Amino acid sequence: MQKRLFIPIFFLIVVVLAACRVGRNYERPALVLPEHFNGQTQAPSDSSIAGVEWKQFFQDPVLLQLIDSTLKGNYDLQLALKNIESAQSYVKQAKAAWLPSLNLQATANTSHPSKNSLNGISLGSFLKTDHIEDYTLSANLSWEIDVWGKIKRQKEAALADYLRSYEGARAVQTELVANVANSYYNLLMLDEQLQIARRNVSLSDSIVQMMRLQKTAGDVTELAVQQALSQQQTAALLVPQLEQGIAIQENALQILAGKLPGTVTRSANLEDISLSSSLSTGVPAELISKRPDVRSAEMELVAANAQVGVAQASMYPALTITGTGGLNSYKAAKWFDINSLFGTVAGGITQPVFNRRQLKTQLEIARIQRDEAAIRFRKQALNAIGEVSNALVSLDKLQSQRQIANNQVQTLDTAISQARLLFRSGLANYLEVITAQGNSLQAQLTRVDIVRQQLSAGVELYRSLGGGWK
Repeated sequence: MQKRLFIPIFFLIVVVLAACRVGRNYERPALVLPEHFNGQTQAPSDSSIAGVEWKQFFQDPVLLQLIDSTLKGNYDLQLALKNIESAQSYVKQAKAAWLPSLNLQATANTSHPSKNSLNGISLGSFLKTDHIEDYTLSANLSWEIDVWGKIKRQKEAALADYLRSYEGARAVQTELVANVANSYYNLLMLDEQLQIARRNVSLSDSIVQMMRLQKTAGDVTELAVQQALSQQQTAALLVPQLEQGIAIQENALQILAGKLPGTVTRSANLEDISLSSSLSTGVPAELISKRPDVRSAEMELVAANAQVGVAQASMYPALTITGTGGLNSYKAAKWFDINSLFGTVAGGITQPVFNRRQLKTQLEIARIQRDEAAIRFRKQALNAIGEVSNALVSLDKLQSQRQIANNQVQTLDTAISQARLLFRSGLANYLEVITAQGNSLQAQLTRVDIVRQQLSAGVELYRSLGGGWK
């Protein structure tokens, strides 16, 4: 009667213990988030540009083609996708941890004891043979009951790691989209600066000719001619430098797309590129759910929290059910006879007692790693808020800078024309003409760079809000 009650009681204990689970469930750490981003000049919109697909955010067809080819051929993104596949395999493994393990084994052996040994004499006397055979075909089953929720925590950690790798791939894509856009805008800036340099070389050539005529007439000295030539050479020096920069930028774009270095065919001008007039940011709280790198950091924290539960459960008793069954015979002819069947079932509880502090150390390290992951999550969220705020400030101030730069270029263009007229009339010296020419060159180069910075600030706002992975 006692034997009959043992198995039901044993399984009742299993069910009761299985309801227990160590480790705390994940709760997002408290984050101090502002109601709106610093540098925001208007009330936050209900929606953010992060939800806009990059195919709609960018309008230039060449840029769209470059982004598309980069997302298909970039090696960093391919590695990130492989990380997703690896994490997916671990998730499958974690799901299968609930199931028992089953091993099949087949053995056949023959033993020839010494004829002068007790075994040999016994075999000859009782079995009339000088050897003994043994044939076994068995199945061994082992099943660890998830008493303390260790397997469930392992599954939770594996799933979080998978989501972290998934968000990590998204983060790589947002960076790639932004890098391609910024590189393309930089290439257009270099194109325009090259045109400016070449125009200034031609303009400087006319000034040199004018100085030479004035020298022939005795109005200026050779010094004036040399100063004009120096100004022309300054502009001419920019041409190969900018051509070098263009070639390197083109190569960088091609390599980013996983292609061999080469030229990039384009026809747009930097001035033709415009950003959307409405760059809505939404509220800072949206960053936590929309920005991939912040989401990746949170999934790392979720996994670390689950690993604490795993480490804690490892310190508690492990309940294991084992079973072995199969066929065993001392003759091959009777191996598969019904009488050769055997089987055993057992249940055991193992309580770690002394493991040279390994389990306690694992728990302490797991808790430390969870705290580290929480710090990284808070840091990532704070950095994201800062990046958005910086992008907003840049957009606002660069608009003012662009207007001032445009006015400065117009002023200096007028100054060059007036300086040349006054020089011919003898009312200005050659230094004023050369100075006006140099200032005009620098102002035009600066204005183009400001235009590029403004476009890049718009891209940075889009990226920092979490846009680009759609």
